[in-house]
Amino acid sequence: MSVIRFADLCAQGRVAGQRVFIRADLNVPQDADGRITEDTRIRASLPCIRLALDAGAAVMVTSHLGRPTEGTLTPADSLAPVAQRLAELLGRPVPLLANWTTGVTVKPGELVLLENCRVNVGEKKNNEALARQMAGLCDIFVHDAFGTAHRAEASTYGIAQFAPVACAGPLLAAEMDAITLALASPRRPLVAIVAGSKVSTKLTILQSLADKVDQLIVGGGIANTFMLAAGLKIGKSLAEPDLLPQARAVMAAMTARGASVPIPTDVVTAKAFAADAPAMVKAAHEVADDDLILDIGPQTAARLAAQLKAAGTIVWNGPVGVFEFAAFEQGTRVIAQAIAESSAFSIAGGGDTLAAIAKYGIEQQIGYISTGGGAFLEVLEGKTLPAFEILSQRAVA
Repeated sequence: MSVIRFADLCAQGRVAGQRVFIRADLNVPQDADGRITEDTRIRASLPCIRLALDAGAAVMVTSHLGRPTEGTLTPADSLAPVAQRLAELLGRPVPLLANWTTGVTVKPGELVLLENCRVNVGEKKNNEALARQMAGLCDIFVHDAFGTAHRAEASTYGIAQFAPVACAGPLLAAEMDAITLALASPRRPLVAIVAGSKVSTKLTILQSLADKVDQLIVGGGIANTFMLAAGLKIGKSLAEPDLLPQARAVMAAMTARGASVPIPTDVVTAKAFAADAPAMVKAAHEVADDDLILDIGPQTAARLAAQLKAAGTIVWNGPVGVFEFAAFEQGTRVIAQAIAESSAFSIAGGGDTLAAIAKYGIEQQIGYISTGGGAFLEVLEGKTLPAFEILSQRAVA
């Protein structure tokens, strides 16, 4: 997919003196007192902001934060804590402007943060008048918020339609490159790990990947449903029996291509869902009626690890067990370590996946860690994200 890249515009000297509007993703978690508890997204936005400032642009940055009511800005919805953290990281003042859609005063070399864009009436429904107002503020629109790339809103899609120039920031461009490398032109074998509590939430992802991957590793409640589909008993484990036909269809599609969905041969069970519940390793065919399957067993983990170490490309979305509990984390730990040790290009996304990566300290050994949750999942489904679509259109306009 061809898009204009902001880094290229900077390198060509086309940014100096221009008004640059950056849509970032600064939606960070906060505690009850409004203090930022984790600033990864703010730090991820810095390369684009610094690129614009170093190029001599007049820089405006906005983002959503939380779920505000349109037309009403409360202290809890304000980007004030974000402005403070940005100022600390950049070592310069970052003024915060409210009521900015009708005009912004900012000079080349200056940076302003524009208040929570989801407070603007018409933002979520991509109101054209609002989008045109935003576009009128700038010479160059930069989309650098992959976490919002699956939403067609005024500050993510509409502004890109009407701004004089619309381009991808370095974070969004890196996501596009990683996704293309992993799914459009992968080095084989291509192995995907899709885990979660329910097949229903990821059925379209599984169906899409069944046409692309060489191994489709399923975990969590999804794996339980596939075990049922394979004729195994799962006790009182979380599963969706009504989706057995769909699970069997995914397995059949993989088999028809000479690929497979590896079914666990051993599992870790407990009688209750609790961190202190005694764990027991059992063969997959020995699961009792009152058992809960909370992790894959060591034999299965070792087999999957070997496949991952031999992979050319790995796409990872979700831990394979209840990794938050020490007794049921070994499967996810083994999988994570195998991905880290593999020579494959790996791309990982999703909140629980990122938590597992952080827990096992393998951030530097993952090829690319996606910053988008919903956007990452929609790409795995095979959808074209609205942000990619409009930026591609504007690149040839």
